[in-house]
This record gives sequence, structure tokens and C-alpha cells, in this order.
Amino acid sequence: MARDDEAGAERTVGMRLSDEDYRALGEFRHAMRVFLAFNAEGARAQGVTSQQHQALLAIRSHQGEEALAIGELADSLLIKNHSAIGLVSRLVERGLVTRMESGRDRRRVLVNLTPAGAEALEIISIRNLGQLSRTSEILGGILETTRKLAASGAWSQQPAGCE
Repeated sequence: MARDDEAGAERTVGMRLSDEDYRALGEFRHAMRVFLAFNAEGARAQGVTSQQHQALLAIRSHQGEEALAIGELADSLLIKNHSAIGLVSRLVERGLVTRMESGRDRRRVLVNLTPAGAEALEIISIRNLGQLSRTSEILGGILETTRKLAASGAWSQQPAGCE
């Protein structure tokens, strides 16, 4: 039997987390904070903000038929469209991305990395992947905990935002 908690997620009544589960969550939370600080430092070393780095990564990782549109960038970064427009403008000024009209819909503005943007992103990404490899044991622990809880029926549906 499931009930709604205050956050809107569902859990199985009577399900309790173990000390090991809480330890895994705490280690993961700490590893995320360390990684985010490490990521921000790496972005600064390349002369970009953390948000600008996230934008470069979203642009580079986009899999669509056309380049990423500014509206899609806003969705990817969970920001408003006007904020994405300003972010792209700053990246264009720095020579890290270019803007162009969509060939399919002239109302859509697409963004592409420049060679300088691609280089900055690669430097940051290689450094970040190295940091992630150093936390792989912690990541493995939280994955083991979530798999155990999922197998026990801890969630009747996937938590919000994880679709």
C-alpha cells in the first residue's frame, strides 16, 4: 500500500532505510558537492562560469537532427528562455558558440560550439571524468542502495523528475 508524502513522491508504507542506506546517501551527497565544487573550479580555470560550462555540454551532447535551439537549451538547463538568450549572448561574445537561424523554422535560433568552445569543454570534461573516476566507489554504493530499494518495491513509481 502506498501513500503520498509531503514531497509528492510515493513510498511503501513500513519501508525503512538502514544505517547503510543513510551512509550511502550521505557519501553520495558529499561526493556530489565535492564534484560540483571541482567542476566550478575547472570551469573558472577555462574562463567560464559553471552555467556556461553546462550550456557548452548541453550543446555538445545534443542528439537532434539540427543543432540545439535556444529554447531546448533553456529546457536542458532548467532556466527561462530569456535567461538562455542572455547566456548564449555571453557565450557568443566570448567566441565559444555561434548562433544561426534554423533551416526548417526561421523563428528558431540554433547554437553551435566554436573550436574554442569545443576545446574549453573538452578540457573541463576530461578533468571532470577524472574526478568522477575517483568517486566511483561512492557512486557504486548509491547505485547498489537504489537497486536494493527498487527490488524491494520501495517506489510504486519513478520519483518526479526522473522520467
